[in-house]
Amino acid sequence: MSLPEPIQLNRKDFVSDQAVRWCPGCGDYAILAQMQKLMPELGIPREKIVFISGIGCSSRFPYYMNTYGVHSIHGRAPTLATGLKVANPDLNIWVVTGDGDGLSIGGNHMVHACRRNVDINIVLFNNRIYGLTKGQYSPTSPQGIRTKSSPLGSIEQPLNPVSVALASEATFIARTVDVIQKHMGDVLLAAAQHKGVSFVEVFQNCLIFNDGAWNKFSDRKIRDDNNLYLEDGKPMVFGANDDKGLIMTKSGFQVVELGDDYGVEDLVVHDTSDINAAWMLSRLEYPMPMGVMLDIDRPTYAEALWAQVEAAKQRRGDGDLRTLFNAADTWVVPEKQNGAPIEVDIKGEIELNLDEEYTDEILQGFVSVEDLDEQVAQMALIDLHPHAPITISPSTRMDTAISLMREHNIGCLVVTGPDHHLDGIITEGDVLDRLAGQVRDLHGVTVSQYMTKRPTALSIDAPLIEALHLMSVHGFRHLPLVDDHNMPVGVISVRDVVNYLAERI
Repeated sequence: MSLPEPIQLNRKDFVSDQAVRWCPGCGDYAILAQMQKLMPELGIPREKIVFISGIGCSSRFPYYMNTYGVHSIHGRAPTLATGLKVANPDLNIWVVTGDGDGLSIGGNHMVHACRRNVDINIVLFNNRIYGLTKGQYSPTSPQGIRTKSSPLGSIEQPLNPVSVALASEATFIARTVDVIQKHMGDVLLAAAQHKGVSFVEVFQNCLIFNDGAWNKFSDRKIRDDNNLYLEDGKPMVFGANDDKGLIMTKSGFQVVELGDDYGVEDLVVHDTSDINAAWMLSRLEYPMPMGVMLDIDRPTYAEALWAQVEAAKQRRGDGDLRTLFNAADTWVVPEKQNGAPIEVDIKGEIELNLDEEYTDEILQGFVSVEDLDEQVAQMALIDLHPHAPITISPSTRMDTAISLMREHNIGCLVVTGPDHHLDGIITEGDVLDRLAGQVRDLHGVTVSQYMTKRPTALSIDAPLIEALHLMSVHGFRHLPLVDDHNMPVGVISVRDVVNYLAERI
């Protein structure tokens, strides 16, 4: 059997048909160009690549990549990426975020994606400002910066993104600059090849609200004197003329001039597997470390999770959700004998809700009847012969409404307006949740103040399965039934459905 031909793609295959909308001169353009150039080198089909973003200028990224993409909510991109990777481990997933999106509201999610070692690539655009919301200081803004939200200067200590990632147990950490294109491409490629979470900080310039934030490390004239370009297994040399380097002292790294006193052989050799060295590099501000600081192997989250699933299957066989649901944590409450209560047989420790025994009754029937799904699908609510509703007006006093419930032994009254159309319902749940312990004078309040307004209503000809869905998903205990003119014609409850199904079973 011959192997499939390698996938032949080029940069244009990853350029979407969307107009790129960033400010002219924004560093995001450079990052986008390198990402589109990188993708063909991975040899991965576009349908197996996903870009996920949160909120911010950087978060427009998925629109501009001709792959799958998710523009999610503020700070939650790592969460969506985690779920997607667990559900489909074959996907190549990139999280594109900013210093505001990823380290403020998304800081918690970023930390946990890193510590779990989810096999995703996180690229954080750091411009040290909130750009999309027009120039407020961000978690990485330096102390003293004057912005729209810090007119007297920020008093907060900024976060160091690579230090945060390292403290969060990320297994790959790197840094690059938007305008140093080849270096950025090499770093992103290394991140893509890493198995586990990769975290890449990109120094990115916001021309409008924080122009020049990274000039020392991006300006062609001075950057080589300020940047330390890391290479695994190579001495830590830097400077435009490679005339400086780092040695190790008792207090950490020290910058030295190469010459009579120090040679290249005296310098620290970069080791991407050395976590302690990575931490010291993350705290270094001169020279500014660029490149891969840490690259280590650990089991990924999806690998560990699916290994547990397979081990459980081998030990106990394929699972059955319905059987598991009924296996424990339920109570059996027998009826009284000779008027005296019998001791309750406790099979679990979770407190049951009011409908648990009815639910158990249905589920036991489900297990014993193979074709119940087909039966339920053919049933309509009219088959239950629902009782005619007891209607009241919104101005009815609450004490009167409760008396009606007691008198008729029902848990729901239908509220109608002057035109006799459905206006709301008042249920035993409403009484318990909204009145109990809060209202002392039931004579002085009306139903309109505590009823459920504009309740979900079904046609009397609606399928029974629709009512089951609403009761299950939304927790509805009562559903009013109406005719074509929205006139109430009945009410069904969980108890009604259970009793009806129990008879059919």
